[in-house]
Amino acid sequence: MSLLVVAVTFGVIFVAELPDKTMVATVVLSSRYRPLPVWAGAAMGMVVNSAVAVGAGRLLELLPHRVLEAIVATLFAAGALYLFLTRESSEEHHGETEAAKVRANWHIVLASAAVIVVAELGDLTQILTANLAAHYRQPWSVFVGSSAALVTVVGVGVVSGRALLRVLPLEVIRKTAGVILVGFAIYSAVSAAN
Repeated sequence: MSLLVVAVTFGVIFVAELPDKTMVATVVLSSRYRPLPVWAGAAMGMVVNSAVAVGAGRLLELLPHRVLEAIVATLFAAGALYLFLTRESSEEHHGETEAAKVRANWHIVLASAAVIVVAELGDLTQILTANLAAHYRQPWSVFVGSSAALVTVVGVGVVSGRALLRVLPLEVIRKTAGVILVGFAIYSAVSAAN
């Protein structure tokens, strides 16, 4: 396991997930229900999604190096465009809609997990995790970094999400994540050219 890959994956996924609908869903869920079960369920959902993404990344590894790097560069660039062009209000609305699906207090953990799994399928951070797994060819390192980042983000959402959003607007978080993804896209494009 590479601690560098874990750290890079954690940083990229953490920054990309903060402005996401999942953060909003977690904030809304924890404002309606007990925080610990919400966090436990959301964390379970995030770990499941990380595993699915790493599995997809392993499949991408089967491609020739140049093709893989070109795909990775394209997906990083697409992720950056998504972050630059998506309006925060649409992410907030989607997150609130997903959170509203949880009705019964006695199913908080399972319902939170289900909300997160469904909300994250095919999401930007899941695609980024697959890209990182394919790029680094270190599935366990990427899985640990991605899972830790996603579990941390839902923890932030449960504990201090509303306060964080008052101090650091979603737009700033989104633009910062977009700049980071542009950097990864450029790096991957250069790797594809070599």
